[in-house]
Amino acid sequence: MIANEGLPVEVACRVLDVSSAGYYAWRCRPLSARAVRHARLTDLIREVHAASYGSYGAKGVHAELVLGRGIRVGHNAVAMLIAARRDRRPQRRP
Repeated sequence: MIANEGLPVEVACRVLDVSSAGYYAWRCRPLSARAVRHARLTDLIREVHAASYGSYGAKGVHAELVLGRGIRVGHNAVAMLIAARRDRRPQRRP
């Protein structure tokens, strides 16, 4: 967040065109149910992927979650969470 980098909250809010009251309300708001579920699914995806020695992709992870563990989750949700996790990884050099 910009405010954590030494910029005053009021300036950051003015630049981003949001109210400072809205920023403070957002900061104190608890995580949404979707964010909590995605965090839990991300942990399970990481666990399944590690158990497969890195060989499972979205289809294999989805199959393991649905058939092996009985978790109701769509294939697109699994693929989206895997892609989001991939985007946060440091890139390898060739």
